[in-house]
Amino acid sequence: MSTITAKIQIYVPYEHTEMLIKTTQAYRKACNYLSVIVFQTKELRYRTLHDLYYRELRSRFGLKSQMAQSVIRTVIARYTSARSNGHDWSLVKFKRPEYDLVWHRDYALNDDRFSVNTLDGRVKLRYKKRGMQHFFDGTWKWGTAKLVYKHKKWFLHISMTKEFSELDLTKVNHIVGIDLGINFLAT
Repeated sequence: MSTITAKIQIYVPYEHTEMLIKTTQAYRKACNYLSVIVFQTKELRYRTLHDLYYRELRSRFGLKSQMAQSVIRTVIARYTSARSNGHDWSLVKFKRPEYDLVWHRDYALNDDRFSVNTLDGRVKLRYKKRGMQHFFDGTWKWGTAKLVYKHKKWFLHISMTKEFSELDLTKVNHIVGIDLGINFLAT
């Protein structure tokens, strides 16, 4: 099984820009709020954080149900990743306007439109389709995505998974060798 991240540019008309900015800012603020709590308590169990802070996240930041759950999962994932990479326990800060999306709950994508849940309701937007056709052939599994605002443009980073058959080495006819020399990166 292989997993890649597909990066898609989203075309957001002026009238929807404010909705997305408002949503990503609320999401970021909620992540930072919960991050301070996790840093102080060192609590990384989803069930415990959900029971203690789910309602608080919804009321304080105006998040919808799935958004509040995604905040909890995002904060846990960042702390877990930092620990597994050998970093000391330190406060994780969320700086970029981003929003983690769950397939068929927060977002959907078809041949024509990208549909995303915001604090003000669902929005349907155009996206850059070039090079994306093969992801719609039914063999790819769509996963969690991240809506990112970068360089005054909106992007969607989607985790895509596909099952591939095992390579049969007896059927390999040509092998290419790579010399990693001192003077050149690869020859």
